[in-house]
Amino acid sequence: MKFDSNRAWQKATAAIRANREVIFALAGVFFLLPSLAFSLFFPQPDPPAGADEAAMMAFASAYYAKALPAMIPLAILQAAGMLALLTLLTDSSRPTVGRAIRIGFAALLPFVGAQILAGMGLVLALVIVSVVTALTGVKAMAAAGMLMILCLAVYVWIRISLTGPVIAVEGLRNPVAALRRSWALTKGQTLRIFLFYFLIVLVFTIILSLVLALSGILLALVLPQNLAMIAAAVISASLGSGMMLTLVAALAATHAQLAEPAGRDGELRYD
Repeated sequence: MKFDSNRAWQKATAAIRANREVIFALAGVFFLLPSLAFSLFFPQPDPPAGADEAAMMAFASAYYAKALPAMIPLAILQAAGMLALLTLLTDSSRPTVGRAIRIGFAALLPFVGAQILAGMGLVLALVIVSVVTALTGVKAMAAAGMLMILCLAVYVWIRISLTGPVIAVEGLRNPVAALRRSWALTKGQTLRIFLFYFLIVLVFTIILSLVLALSGILLALVLPQNLAMIAAAVISASLGSGMMLTLVAALAATHAQLAEPAGRDGELRYD
C-alpha cells in the first residue's frame, strides 16, 4: 500500500475539528504554556555584532548551557502531551482526557528510551564519519561527511517517526520493539512521509515568520518594549503549539493508515 498524504491530511484536520475543545485544552497545557514560559524566562539574546565563528559558537554554547536545565523537562512534558494526544485521537476505547494523560505518562519512559537509543546510534555514526573525514585532512570531505550525517538523521527520523503512535496506541512498551515496528511500518514510504511532514513544517514556518515579522512591527509601535516582547512570545508560542498539534494529528493519521492491513485505512476519533 502506498501512503496517501492527502487522505492522511484530511483525516488529521477532521479529527482536530471534531475534538477541538479537548485537543486545544491539552495543547495549551502541554505545548503552549511550557513554550511561553521558556520564551519569557530564557529569551534568546541577540548575537554580538561582528563576532567571528569562534565567538558565535561560544555565545551559543553559553546560552544553551544556561537554558538546558529548563529545556530537558520541557521536552519531557511535551513528549507526554504528544503521547496523550495520540491516545485521545486514535484509541478505539474512547478514553477520557484523564485516562489519555495517564496513558501518555505511562508511555513516556519507553518513548524516551527509544529516542535515546536512536540518538546513540546517530552519535556513533557522527563520530565514525568525523574520525574518517578528519584523517583525510580534506575540508571538502568534512563538509560532505556532515551533509551525509544530516541526510542520515532525517532518514532515520522519518523511519522511527511512528514510534510514538506505536507505543501509545498499540501499547508496545519495549523501546527496541517499538523502533522495529515503526521501521517496518514506514518501509517503502520514506519519501512520501518526508514530503508530508516537510510541507506541514514549511507552511507553518512561513506563516510563523510572516506573522512574527508583521506583528513585531505593529507591537513595537503601540506597546512598550517589555509588553511587546511578551505579546510576541504569546503569538510565537501559540503558532508553535498549533504546529505541534498539527504534527501530532498527522502522526496519528499516518499511523492509522499504515498500521491497517490490506490497505484498510484506520479511523481517528471524530466524536
